[in-house]
Amino acid sequence: MKGYHDMLLKSTSLKWMGFIIAILVMVLFMCASVIYGYTDTSWQTAVDAFTNNNGSNEHIIIQTVRLPRALIASAVGASLAIAGVLMQTLTKNPLASPGIFGINAGGGFAVVVAMTVFSVNSLQVFSVLAFIGAAVAAISVYAIGSFGREGLTPMKLTLAGAAMSAMFSSFTQGLLVLDEVMLDQVLFWLAGSVQGRKLETLVSVLPYIGIGWIGAVLIAGKMNILSMGEDVAKGLGLNTGLIKIAIGVIVILLAGGSVAVAGPIGFVGIVVPHITRSIVGIDHRWVIPFSGVLGAILLIAADIAARYMFMPSEVPVGVMTAIIGTPFFIYIARRGFNGR
Repeated sequence: MKGYHDMLLKSTSLKWMGFIIAILVMVLFMCASVIYGYTDTSWQTAVDAFTNNNGSNEHIIIQTVRLPRALIASAVGASLAIAGVLMQTLTKNPLASPGIFGINAGGGFAVVVAMTVFSVNSLQVFSVLAFIGAAVAAISVYAIGSFGREGLTPMKLTLAGAAMSAMFSSFTQGLLVLDEVMLDQVLFWLAGSVQGRKLETLVSVLPYIGIGWIGAVLIAGKMNILSMGEDVAKGLGLNTGLIKIAIGVIVILLAGGSVAVAGPIGFVGIVVPHITRSIVGIDHRWVIPFSGVLGAILLIAADIAARYMFMPSEVPVGVMTAIIGTPFFIYIARRGFNGR
């Protein structure tokens, strides 16, 4: 991978132009998500669904199924990508993603416990429990990684996250073995999906991920300083402990909210930050907003592709992101992280 100094957009005017184009592409993909799928609809049908709704099956599907799906995919994709940027900067690990905090595993475990132990089958309850489980997992990892004389270090944080993720995954598998009746339903959720999610589910966590988006933008400048190294950042007067706590909280809000809405979706937080840096460089004031838009585009595109792979059946979007992200993951690993 080329160094990020070989970025595609070097001037500020080009970056603004690229950002506007990316937003337009995101809107185009959202429109495509509303139109294309198993039920045959057209652009005119989509327009009529909002301007002259006649109660037809096509209009109902567009309004109640596909529009929420497009909005959820865009919000989740943006949140996971931004969380990935923050985690890669915090841990100094180019392969870091929300999964490294054990967030996905914690959220998944909470849902499996609700299904198998308490026989809960409400999607709204799943969302709340997933958010709580993800937050508890992330806070636990952060606390464990802070123990010791050195305090919070990238290596300790990474190891704590890997250990916590393995633990929650093992517990989850154990519960599924004990209750095979719930296996299919749970596995579909654990694979990560925006299918069948209601807009109310997104609305319930939107305040949290909204705060996360704003917080990420506000600390972008300080993250530039932090990325120079701990000693340099402290020498420049940055309160690194406070910044790390802020990053941890924002990651919990973004990744926890995403897990609550769509289940654990992998690789978006790994792939998008690297693509973004190759376009705009390493300035977080550009990387964060660009990653949000590109993350939304990636997840919407993956969701559209998931509808057609085995039509009329659908593949969970988490499977599609794995197909896209796995080769990229291997590429970065084989290159020895030279991109950073």
